[in-house]
Amino acid sequence: MIRRLAPVCVLALLLTACSGPEDDGLDDAASALASALAGQSLDGVTLTDPAAAESFAELVEPLAEYEVVVEAQEVTRAEDDGGASVDLAWSWTIEDHEWAYTTTAELVEQEDDAGWAVTWQPDVLAPGLAEGERLEVSRTLPERADVLGADDEVIVTDRPVGRYGLDKTLVEADEVGERAEEVAEALGIDPAAFRERAEAMGPRAFVEAIVLRPEDAEDVDEDFADIPGARVVEDAIPLAPTREFARELLGRVGPATAEVVEASEGRVRAGDEVGLSGLQSAFEDQLRGTPDIEVAAVDAADARRTLFEGQGAEPEDLRLTLDVDVQQAAEEVLYSSEDTEGSASAIVALRPSTGEVLAAANGPGNEGLNAATVGQYAPGSTFKVVTSLALLRAGLAPDDAVTCSESLTVDGREFTNYDDYPASALGEVPFRTALAHSCNTALMDQRDLLEDGDLAAAAEALGIGVERDLGFPAYLGQVPAPESETERAASLIGQGRVLASPLAMATVAASVQAGHAVLPQLVADTTPEAAEPAEPLTEEEAAQLRELMRGVVTEGSGIALDDVPGEPVLAKTGTAEYGNPDDDGAHETHTWMIAAQGDLAVAVLVETGVSGAQTAGPILEELLTALAD
Repeated sequence: MIRRLAPVCVLALLLTACSGPEDDGLDDAASALASALAGQSLDGVTLTDPAAAESFAELVEPLAEYEVVVEAQEVTRAEDDGGASVDLAWSWTIEDHEWAYTTTAELVEQEDDAGWAVTWQPDVLAPGLAEGERLEVSRTLPERADVLGADDEVIVTDRPVGRYGLDKTLVEADEVGERAEEVAEALGIDPAAFRERAEAMGPRAFVEAIVLRPEDAEDVDEDFADIPGARVVEDAIPLAPTREFARELLGRVGPATAEVVEASEGRVRAGDEVGLSGLQSAFEDQLRGTPDIEVAAVDAADARRTLFEGQGAEPEDLRLTLDVDVQQAAEEVLYSSEDTEGSASAIVALRPSTGEVLAAANGPGNEGLNAATVGQYAPGSTFKVVTSLALLRAGLAPDDAVTCSESLTVDGREFTNYDDYPASALGEVPFRTALAHSCNTALMDQRDLLEDGDLAAAAEALGIGVERDLGFPAYLGQVPAPESETERAASLIGQGRVLASPLAMATVAASVQAGHAVLPQLVADTTPEAAEPAEPLTEEEAAQLRELMRGVVTEGSGIALDDVPGEPVLAKTGTAEYGNPDDDGAHETHTWMIAAQGDLAVAVLVETGVSGAQTAGPILEELLTALAD
């Protein structure tokens, strides 16, 4: 909300061409006038015509919400008639523009030492302002800039919509409530709430019920058009290609809320279209630009005379790395899966060679949550890629034997493998086999090989577990120091207090494929904050991790991906228990799968599912197959 300043006045009283006594109150009168004008009121100022105070108040009203500084620069005494004048320097701040000018006010000395009175004229407020003219301030906002994707393909731009609602001018006053309910029922919204809103608005109002894309309007009840007062207003607003397209990430544009107006300190007015969430809000200044301003004098015949013009800043397109085809393919897979209807879900796809985010898709069960880039979940066995790097650094080789037991007890807590873990992979097996089949007990049994900080260092080498400003809402995970031996064991299989987002786990897969810690980039014109890991990933380590992840596909829990067309797929499944157990002691589980294929790295999360292989795996397989076609 634009704040009206308390009176502000900087006075520089330079007395020139003076005659007569200098202590007759002229300086004080000039000071009082400047101070009053800075407060946009003549109250307390002695006027030759007291009615001028009200005239001034009406005249200055269009500028009432803008900041102003007034300086009394020079006071001059007339030599012949005993009058005086004061030069006033005005400086208005209107939006981001400064309107500066100087006017002159005439003063006359009153009889009987009663001080000085101001002879008010409209041109004291603005140069050349004449009797019978009024001031008007107009602001013209530029068209909002677009959001672009890879290869500058347009993502968000003005697209046609219909504003569906009730036109109260077409309805008798006593029928408004009934007709409003009929409109609401035809549009599938709350009839009682819409009726209350319709009855509260003015008699000539168009009461908007819902805004629909042309393709969504096909679902409107065919009886809508026959309801008295029902109306559709054609419009165009900034929209992505589809209703689902990266909506949690991009956010939405709409009329400024009271909170947005108040926080804007004058830059936003009620009725302005602004970014209300997501990237639209984060990059509001860039996408919105600033308005052109005109202050005009308008006479009784509405003839306009421009007093001031301020040229606004043009908005700039926001360029993202999102690939429209990859994003839409990810969303189609999520929205077609039965497993994502009642559960949050997400897919993130990166280009390992550059770190570019190609897709950040959220599923139908997310309820507005941007799980893709800021979700915080236990990554489960997908984190075993990080654990594997730590163990490789500790001296464990892929062919070294490890013990995969049916259960392992740590400080009184029993850990087991997943229910259908293959019996053939139990016992003394190569490390590569234990990872391929995702043996929990084998990796936890190797925990004594690791010293404090080794796991966090391995995570950092693969691009996660550190705070970085990427220029967009992002969570890259945490790998805190364990507080107990039980938590230490749980951390090795991506549980305990280890957390990650789909973006973070896609970064792990991308880093393995690229051979170095990948830094995700979504905003094309922003260079993310880079930080070299304390122990960077080596090419030898990356090659070993690629070999281990390839084994997951050729012989282990990700074998369903082995026939995906194209280059060989590397992968890792993950399942993580969360929440409180049910009466049978069972927990709900996050289900994950990460993969890399060529210059593509992907992470799939379904917040609640059966297992990584059974729930996230088919979604990943469908996506990779679709992108290979």
